[in-house]
Amino acid sequence: MTVVRQMQTRKLTKQQSVLLLDKVKRVCKFITVEGDFAEIYHYEDVKEKFLKLITSKKKALVVINAKAHVGFDLTKVQMSTDPKTKRVVLSHFPQPEILSIETDINYYDKKDGMLNKFEASDLTELHNQAKSHIRDKIPQSGLYGIARGEALEVIHLIETIVSTIGWKLDYSALKISGEDKKLLE
Repeated sequence: MTVVRQMQTRKLTKQQSVLLLDKVKRVCKFITVEGDFAEIYHYEDVKEKFLKLITSKKKALVVINAKAHVGFDLTKVQMSTDPKTKRVVLSHFPQPEILSIETDINYYDKKDGMLNKFEASDLTELHNQAKSHIRDKIPQSGLYGIARGEALEVIHLIETIVSTIGWKLDYSALKISGEDKKLLE
């Protein structure tokens, strides 16, 4: 009798996965600030059918947990060397930028309408909207300002490394505000 029950409750699950490496490129990015975001996002879509006589509403409550990385693309740093004077001239240091956003999205209270159901493309679009919503919040968060402060630390680190080999870092060509110059000295 137990053999019959085991045969009835056996669950067969098949999974198949194919991993394709599409593109590899070299990057030199330096994350200096990481910000955690939590947002509740309400989504509602109303469709009108049959000459606007019938409406069908789908809605979802979305909780977005995101981690944003802000830093510098070091491939944009412009430096030159002068071996005669043993100087490294730093002529351009990039502005901070969003390097990545990792999102974890949970759907709560997801309800389909009678004639307006959630499709896979709707969930993909909702995911993209949520990520865009977080991207729009980053400038107000102060992460760029903190990253700018870290840039001065990076320049100071470069200066220390250059001085260990007996060279001098010249960053006079950079446009640095008065308050930031005090931090460098």
